[in-house]
Amino acid sequence: MTVIELIDQASARLAQAGVSFGHGTANAFDEAAWLVLWRLGHRLDVLDEVADLVVEPGDEAAARALIEQRISSRQPAAYLTGEAWLQGVPFTVDARVIVPRSLIAEPLADGSIESWLAPQTLRVLDLCTGNGSLAVLAAMAWPDVTVDAADLSTDALAVAQININRHGLSQRITLHAGDGLAAVAGRCYDLILCNPPYVNAQAMAALPAEFKAEPALALDGNAAGGSDGMDFIRGLLRAAPAHLSPDGVLVLEIGHEREHFEAAFPALDVVWLPTSAGDDQVLLLTRSALTSLPAPAR
Repeated sequence: MTVIELIDQASARLAQAGVSFGHGTANAFDEAAWLVLWRLGHRLDVLDEVADLVVEPGDEAAARALIEQRISSRQPAAYLTGEAWLQGVPFTVDARVIVPRSLIAEPLADGSIESWLAPQTLRVLDLCTGNGSLAVLAAMAWPDVTVDAADLSTDALAVAQININRHGLSQRITLHAGDGLAAVAGRCYDLILCNPPYVNAQAMAALPAEFKAEPALALDGNAAGGSDGMDFIRGLLRAAPAHLSPDGVLVLEIGHEREHFEAAFPALDVVWLPTSAGDDQVLLLTRSALTSLPAPAR
């Protein structure tokens, strides 16, 4: 049995079992390659180099057992391996945090945010930081900035601290615990990044088991009793101007919730940022646009 043969069989088994993807892979083959290569102790970028290597029986059994664990537990693969990647950067993850996959990472990496930033941009906030991935990527993108990272979940912040230490950024990233912008009361930023809970109630009920394995706190946008997924975002947009410098901007991810977002904020002047998932999932708001925001529709 070669590595590639084992991956092909594992891919067929995952497809047959009907597992769901979306936590770093989009199909059964990529998921199988991730799990098999990890279990065999190979880097995930060396498949072509190791594809024809013969797998020892004990290693084969271990890899098959991991595939069966993925199927029976319906946990995202990242929870089983303890690691995920965003823009090629590795992050420690476990069930205390959602698997990092924010589309905000793309404009951070490709520089499309930079034209909106003032030359004196020095302070960045990653709100709803989760495992700290966007805070880390922002600190990597702009070596001169300091980053605050805030979250309601102290469990998530514990994981974020692991990742901040892992990437040697403890001198530039500071963690804050609290509910939304209340976690950084009195502080002002040139850029706020936020991948908040935004999933509407109907979509939450229909989530595959892999997504339900993640902390609902980080996904469910209806904690205040709404159903459109905009509960957190309503409070954020009202409070954001007080936490932005005069030329500051807010970059916000809303996923597939554009319809609900525009129904809640019909008059808001939005700049949509292109991503690999489309041009309507990440948006940018200037402080001036937020200041002129009318009362949100309900």
